[in-house]
Amino acid sequence: MAENKQELKIELTPEIASGHYSNLAVISHTPGEFFIDFINVAPNMPQARVQSRIIMTPENAKNLLFALRDNLQKYEATFGEIERKTPKGGNANNGGIPNPFQA
Repeated sequence: MAENKQELKIELTPEIASGHYSNLAVISHTPGEFFIDFINVAPNMPQARVQSRIIMTPENAKNLLFALRDNLQKYEATFGEIERKTPKGGNANNGGIPNPFQA
């Protein structure tokens, strides 16, 4: 069977290219979708705003997981191991921010 590969042209507009800074990601899901909210938490601020929300299928979320894992391994091979720091009251899974929903 012949492989049918097409080149995908991706456009990156100047507005999107500037990006958004995020130091916290909150992930939730339904049976059919994953929601990833990227948030910028500032010190001594009682509130933080979602900078961007990405919604994807479970299959695409798993593909993202593998792509991130591959890129992190390449990064660490070049620049050294990334140390996971956990500030007091937080945990490494949420960027060290205390989880108000955790019992």
